[in-house]
Amino acid sequence: MWINILNGMLQRLMRHGSLLIIYPDGTQRRYGDGTGTEIAVHLKDPALPRRLVLNPDLALGEAYMDETMTIGGDDLAGFLALAMTNLNDQPTNWRDRLLHLRKFFHRYEQFNPMGRARANVAHHYDLSGKLYDLFLDEDRQYSCAYFADPGLTLDEAQRAKKAHIAGKLLLEPGMTVLDIGCGWGGLALTLARDYGARVVGVTLSEEQYKIATRRAAEAGLADRVEFRLTDYRTVTETFDRVVSVGMFEHVGTPHYREYFRNVHQRLGPDGVALIHTIGRVSPPGSTSPWITKYIFPGGYIPALSEMMAAVEKEGFWSTDVEVWRLHYAETLRHWHSRFMANCDKARALYDERFCRMWRYYLLASEMTFRHYGQVVFQVQLAHRQDAVPLTRAYLYPDGQQAAARAAE
Repeated sequence: MWINILNGMLQRLMRHGSLLIIYPDGTQRRYGDGTGTEIAVHLKDPALPRRLVLNPDLALGEAYMDETMTIGGDDLAGFLALAMTNLNDQPTNWRDRLLHLRKFFHRYEQFNPMGRARANVAHHYDLSGKLYDLFLDEDRQYSCAYFADPGLTLDEAQRAKKAHIAGKLLLEPGMTVLDIGCGWGGLALTLARDYGARVVGVTLSEEQYKIATRRAAEAGLADRVEFRLTDYRTVTETFDRVVSVGMFEHVGTPHYREYFRNVHQRLGPDGVALIHTIGRVSPPGSTSPWITKYIFPGGYIPALSEMMAAVEKEGFWSTDVEVWRLHYAETLRHWHSRFMANCDKARALYDERFCRMWRYYLLASEMTFRHYGQVVFQVQLAHRQDAVPLTRAYLYPDGQQAAARAAE
């Protein structure tokens, strides 16, 4: 029965491409319009068709991790790209209807008071520091890089991201900065070393706190950069600038007003804030149950409408909103390539199932940015309308000079 139900669903879903499914009973069925390279998927567990019908996201990820589903040539990227392209072409499908049902649990899953927020962060960020060394850049930037030029290396693109953020913050020497969700400290150290800022960085990860504090001491910046193992809601000082990169995804929708209220209170009257977060181009949705269970408990990718509804109620001027489209896809492509080159080391740290889980996470994330409507939002906020220049020319000085010459 479950094979027949899954077969019917796939017939309706797969409009493009070529997919061969080998079912647990040996039955082979093809889906799609026959174009492109055929992706062959072998379902080995008799219980898998039922699980895929009832909870496709969770079942698919676990089946890949447990090798109860195998893909010809282990072409996971090709399979996920094919699936997401077809999902994206159909506004209404059974997966989205099932995820819609999860909205009943949405507020509970997104409820992140201080204690729960710390536990959620520990699940992901307190993994062995050696794991992150296997695929991140030299500065351990675990967020979207900025490929201002397609030929940039990962390290160059991460440096470009930090420079772009610093530009939007309009930093001057001696300014104070609050870095909410400071990670391993790379951005805070850069703002202090290269721009003369005095930075307080906060994190809930003990592993990140230890590494960031050590890095500040080793760089001779401990007098200008202070890292705190604390929730952003405990900070009481006022700062000239507030920045948050890759942390808003962990705030939880019930706390959006609380988050932006804290940013508002921490930002001085002439201040500028920059919030950098993954976002969705679609209306508000739900988090994949596989991601919630294995990667980011309590995490959620916001729609811009959800973010801005909270911003509007806290009395901010939204001075700039920039959307990065494929930058994170390219970042993840680099991360996956580096991770696979070091897969033996990852296996030694954990095991084969963990390696398959991490590979699924990196590739599924990349394909979501390429084919399923995820982007990055950079939202610049201020108390005053004139806190930043009227155009983005200040971010691109070469273009500014060209415009001035053209006006002569």
